[in-house]
Amino acid sequence: MIVADTLDAAVAALRDGGVIAYPTEGVWGLGCDPDNDAAVAQLLRLKQRDPAKGLILIAASIEQFAPWLEGLPPELHAPLVASWPGPNTWLVPDNGRTHALVRGAHECVALRVSDHQGVIALCQAFGGPIVSTSANKASEPSAMSAAEVREIFGDELDAIVEGELGGLDRPSTIRDLRSGRVLRA
Repeated sequence: MIVADTLDAAVAALRDGGVIAYPTEGVWGLGCDPDNDAAVAQLLRLKQRDPAKGLILIAASIEQFAPWLEGLPPELHAPLVASWPGPNTWLVPDNGRTHALVRGAHECVALRVSDHQGVIALCQAFGGPIVSTSANKASEPSAMSAAEVREIFGDELDAIVEGELGGLDRPSTIRDLRSGRVLRA
């Protein structure tokens, strides 16, 4: 479970263009408002991540992704509905809704509806999806606790949501929605 006052601080930080850390299904994540280019740029800088790689968006429900799924052929909705919520990230053709820093050098956007109660509470309180990427510097191991997040990032984050990981021993599976091909198992 997450600590309520840290959730409130994180939502305020997201709304103010900050970068936060929070527990996810398997590792600690970094997040920000996907519609705030300055926040996304800051997250990429903190992580030392190549902007061309793109980022994942995470949501509390498929309804929160409605703007990103607009115009998607009905037959492509079925795999999403069947696999969400859960540790399944889908590469969905971008309909023009996604900011370039989130999409990276790709024509798709990576979307996941989480079943982690803390992530659900965070996205519900924020009112929409947030960026979700592992809390680490590029090519380094992912943080597995709030203490590790603090060791890696010091006071560079705007908030940390206290809570527990969801118990998965690996990151989410990533699949291409059009082909069904698994890119990360």
